[in-house]
Amino acid sequence: MAQDEIAVIGGGPAGLAAAEVLSAAGRPVAVYEAMPTVARKFLLAGKSGLNITHSEPFSRFAARFGTASGRLGPALEAFTPADVRNWAAGLGVETFVGTSGRVFPTAMKASPLLRSWLRRLEQQGVTIHTRHRWIGFDGEAVVFETQEGHRTVSCRAVVLALGGASWPRLGSDASWVETLRGRGVPVVPFRPANCGFDVAWNAGFTARFAGEPLKGTTATSDAGTFPGEFVVSRHGIEGSLVYAHAAALRDRIEAEGAASLVLDLAPGREAARIARDLARQDTKASLANRLRKGAGLAGVKAGLLRELMPDAGRYAPDELARLIKALPVPLLRPRPIAEAISSAGGISWSGIDGSFMLGAMPGVFAAGEMLDWEAPTGGYLLTACLASGRAAARGLSHWLENTA
Repeated sequence: MAQDEIAVIGGGPAGLAAAEVLSAAGRPVAVYEAMPTVARKFLLAGKSGLNITHSEPFSRFAARFGTASGRLGPALEAFTPADVRNWAAGLGVETFVGTSGRVFPTAMKASPLLRSWLRRLEQQGVTIHTRHRWIGFDGEAVVFETQEGHRTVSCRAVVLALGGASWPRLGSDASWVETLRGRGVPVVPFRPANCGFDVAWNAGFTARFAGEPLKGTTATSDAGTFPGEFVVSRHGIEGSLVYAHAAALRDRIEAEGAASLVLDLAPGREAARIARDLARQDTKASLANRLRKGAGLAGVKAGLLRELMPDAGRYAPDELARLIKALPVPLLRPRPIAEAISSAGGISWSGIDGSFMLGAMPGVFAAGEMLDWEAPTGGYLLTACLASGRAAARGLSHWLENTA
């Protein structure tokens, strides 16, 4: 039986952050990761430009985590977005604030940051064991499945950072849920977050417009009204503007069986002006020409209007203008959780104390997306993973000091 003082299980941002804090305090730490390499989801997120945090005022930032904001608040206060930027700078990675307020590494990639971070961890004495899939406990020891068979590790304390249920092919497959439930840990069922939605498109519409972005649009749901863009997919709708509404739409579908995302296809024009301009068009002209000349709609926007309102050509100008300004897109269901950027659900806050220790398992701490919280994209997810990992490490250190 191998022995480490502290085992961090999960090599994503939360686990690596916990290992960094613990090793900086001089504690022997080993990180165990199921995949062949660490931080795979982190690297995938960085392919399109890594959002490491957000520059908005901290009070607004800290409120982005819904019902979990109160419980995450102390961890975020101890590692604020400004601290995230300073931490990255300490690793030799400069950052900048984009036009949306999101903060990016200057290189716009995750790999340089991760390489520097892993060098620091190595210098601080952290050992990383890959291809070690955690399968449970043997008494107080932890058990892993490896290429050489089962391996049991005895340790004084554990940080679990096993991730949520999104992108399971990258390692976060929620296989830990039943094991912890069996130990008396309450777990809220996982649901997709920051996800797309299915829409009952006609085949002709998807054949022509699947993959087309809708730009210069605003969307309204229970979450509010936001500008942005999204993409028509073969299954429905995807993209940042949809993700901003995803939690509200998902919750309404769960409560009522259906929901609609209401689009303003011409946010720069008032309905009255659109109605006047449409009324000037030749009634014998095609709907496509009237929409293009009278409302500035063409391509996928005009196609979407015709798809959702097949008889729109018979509408009076004022009725058509109202549709252009408030077009409901009826949604069937969220896309599967395996496709979601992140997940809601996880270990219930009722099962965790203020130090991130599991009430049912003294000496076992949890961090990251395996906890029950969700947040929008834009740096919030990564910051909360880093902050909760660091908070769990501090809680673990305090627990060790008081149980020695």
